[in-house]
Amino acid sequence: MRARNFGINSALAAGTALALLASSVQARTVHVLYGFQNVSDGAYPLAGLIKGRSGNLYGTTSQGGTGGCEGGCGTVFKLAPDGTKTILYSFAGGTDGSHPQGLVMDKAGNLYGTTASGGGSGCFDNAGCGTVFEMGASGTKTVLHAFKGANDGGEPLGGLIIDGKGNLYGSAAEGGGGCDSGYGCGAVFRVAPDGKEKVIYGFAGPGQGDGEWPGAVRLARDSAGNIYGTTQSGGAHSYGTVFRLSRDGTETVLYSFTGGSDGGGPYAGVILDAAGNLYGTTPYDGDLNCDYGEGCGTVFKIASDGTETTLYTFTDTGANASPMAPLVMDSAGNLYGTTYGFSPGGVFKLSPSGTEKLLYTFTGGTDGGQPLGGLFMDKRGRLYGTTQSGGGGNCNNGFGCGAVFELRD
Repeated sequence: MRARNFGINSALAAGTALALLASSVQARTVHVLYGFQNVSDGAYPLAGLIKGRSGNLYGTTSQGGTGGCEGGCGTVFKLAPDGTKTILYSFAGGTDGSHPQGLVMDKAGNLYGTTASGGGSGCFDNAGCGTVFEMGASGTKTVLHAFKGANDGGEPLGGLIIDGKGNLYGSAAEGGGGCDSGYGCGAVFRVAPDGKEKVIYGFAGPGQGDGEWPGAVRLARDSAGNIYGTTQSGGAHSYGTVFRLSRDGTETVLYSFTGGSDGGGPYAGVILDAAGNLYGTTPYDGDLNCDYGEGCGTVFKIASDGTETTLYTFTDTGANASPMAPLVMDSAGNLYGTTYGFSPGGVFKLSPSGTEKLLYTFTGGTDGGQPLGGLFMDKRGRLYGTTQSGGGGNCNNGFGCGAVFELRD
């Protein structure tokens, strides 16, 4: 099984890391904080948001800006609490990279992220294999690493995580040395503060059982330094895996999806709770009567001993289908996430008892539509996110350029 998709506009990304916060959420109203207006303004934000100490929100658009790519090469933007949006950087599509994914911030306020392509030669008709970049508080951007493909990895679609020493960890959908296609089955990598990159693990691919194509994974890391993530395909049944990498690079497949009631093709990464349990989503399978046999996805839990539990199975009722982004969790154990289809998508809440509630259904108009990035929850329990379409702008044949939204009481 190879990666399935929903006809997304650009290289895909997702999500944000786990947030264990005090507030739970009841019925909510969406407030559009910003609607992208045209290509030069930035278009199609596929990843989630992060928040700085001053209350500014930071994110990326996968396309748009003033770069030379068709439809724009993407931007990094800042959104102030008063709604003022500033483009911090517009990618040119050359050695600086193109099509940026999610961001992470260090204690000094520096931003780090990946681009799915660009960075030099090789990959994608010699358009570059992607980059890892740093952006200082002043807006100065530096390419820390340009991927070369093959054993080095390429097409880093997921965001990054950062440890206490400033090392960055991420996944690349291609490269890593495995598979027979020449493109590789994907890799997990580390980039040191000085820009030195090391492939921690390269997936071997079909027939090896270790997984293949860690699509838009944002990794999780525990206090012992173990790394957790997912692959969209591969594993014992070819429907994807949840894996753990130890500090020495040893991979353990914690769970292989069967493509049945347990779901399949996990696109986003996983989050960790204090007890070491993992939580995530699959956009496919589950209820195989849904979506003409493809299934509408699941929310799952994997205990520290590898036991998998399907917490919720999605149906095709309204927007309640196909979760493609990672989850966030509050201190009461409620999980929150987004659904992508079949309508313009929605935001859901799942209680510890397994009760699911659709908090909001997007219309695809000025409020946005088709959220792909994960949610960010602040200390007041407010949820923030992006949609790749809608927002009222003049892009995508009238379907909009995307939006930044807030859900609150």
